[in-house]
Amino acid sequence: QVHLVESGGGLVQSGGSLRLSCAASGRTFGSYAMGWFRQAPGKEREFVGAIRWDGGATYNLDSVEGRFTISRDNAKNTVYLQMNSLKPEDTAVYYCAATTSFIAPRRAQEYTYWGQGTQVTVSS
Repeated sequence: QVHLVESGGGLVQSGGSLRLSCAASGRTFGSYAMGWFRQAPGKEREFVGAIRWDGGATYNLDSVEGRFTISRDNAKNTVYLQMNSLKPEDTAVYYCAATTSFIAPRRAQEYTYWGQGTQVTVSS
């Protein structure tokens, strides 16, 4: 069982930055691939990016366009999402998720554990 808690969301102006954190319980955090997803009101949950156990990351470039960076600190059982040059269309609830998959999958269905989400609002 893995328990995930996101933090770091809030209100930011367009062009600003935020860093989200996702703290995980459990001693096997280092073996999990971690994903970040987001869901805006009235829209489907969208893949943002994911990171493998060894730090290899993949992104939804159509959405984040190189503005976001995922990293992890296995010693702290934490994964981060650094978001720069934020736009109003980035407004959403952001979720982290964990999977035992060796790769960093893009589909939400491949993730077993989910956090409760943190709200990010970008004002224009």
